[in-house]
Amino acid sequence: MGNIDLLKELPAAAEGLLDEAVTLRRHLHMHPEVGLTLPTTQSALLAELDSIGITGRTVARHSGITATINGDHDGPTMLLRADMDALPLHEDADIDFKSLDPMMMHACGHDLHVSMLVGAAKLLHERRRDIHGRVLLMFQPGEEGYDGALRMIEDGMLEEEKDITRAFAIHVSTAAPSGFVSLRGGPIMASADQFEIVVKGRGGHASMPHAAADPIPVACEIVMALQQMITRRVDVFDPGVLTVGQIHAGTANNIIPETASIIGTVRAMSERTRSLINDGLQRVAEGIASAHGLEATATVTLGYPVTVNNDFVAAETLRIAGGIFNPDLVKPLPNPVMGAEDFCHVLNRVPGAMAFLGATPRGIDPRTAAPNHSNLVRFDEAAMSTGIALYTAMALDHLGN
Repeated sequence: MGNIDLLKELPAAAEGLLDEAVTLRRHLHMHPEVGLTLPTTQSALLAELDSIGITGRTVARHSGITATINGDHDGPTMLLRADMDALPLHEDADIDFKSLDPMMMHACGHDLHVSMLVGAAKLLHERRRDIHGRVLLMFQPGEEGYDGALRMIEDGMLEEEKDITRAFAIHVSTAAPSGFVSLRGGPIMASADQFEIVVKGRGGHASMPHAAADPIPVACEIVMALQQMITRRVDVFDPGVLTVGQIHAGTANNIIPETASIIGTVRAMSERTRSLINDGLQRVAEGIASAHGLEATATVTLGYPVTVNNDFVAAETLRIAGGIFNPDLVKPLPNPVMGAEDFCHVLNRVPGAMAFLGATPRGIDPRTAAPNHSNLVRFDEAAMSTGIALYTAMALDHLGN
């Protein structure tokens, strides 16, 4: 545990890097890339690190970057992470640095994450004499559904530096005022799985349903029964969400189709609830279909596990943030968030935490602001100075003398 007084100069130092962070962020925002292959983003970040005096390391099969800042003293390693990828979305926000690609947009703030971590790298590189150990910088692709963090772990990232004892990440959000820092110990973000239920009947003429086996009303009954399963089977203190996002059936108004498909997502805050819902999908679908003389199969594709913050690291983050920022802007997160995060793969292996950083534009109510993943979302770039300082403070606190 470091001396908080030694960290109080970091917000001012981070403020001095804000213009550089804004320039980098806007460049990345105008050139978004989706998935695991992000050559333009990777090239820009390697150049930024090189200008600091830090050598970035890459692998051939994706665009992830790792880099190490070596302190002047021996000690453990702390991992700091930022995700780099954008979303397949057309941007409609009224800004003068819009995406130049009509099919891609940085709608989740990853361009801010990367710029904040580059700023923190500058501050940490300048303060190597105060570091007892090493800082491992993790710039990851493919957070938006491509399991980029797991790909980097599989490529040996956690073996690059021995004795990684702490991990930390920041995620910006328009659900809180600019500069607001919040997190909690324990589950902070949900698991995310996808399911598809296919109901198979017997096709026929719409005028003679008795001669067919119509899968559409059975599919509708299954959808409603799944919602009842959630309310009757899932503990409200160990929550889960099941949402049907797509129903596909039929080709014409006078044809009863042979099949109907139901596609959706399951979110949960524990592996227990996750398994309960996923197991229940098949049982409910099969039972209702069988009652009507039809067949149903449910296929679940597992996604990201639950993101769980280490209780101690979460408490330390609140202590540090409350010590160097306005304490009125640092609060425990009262409830988990049902979004998902692949930083969970790191936190399953290294004690650490993810914190949320408010970035709602000034003068806009967070309750009505366009949310992350919206085609209209806008972020307050000034919040990046808070992120730069917090990344830096977390590393110096853990690796201080």
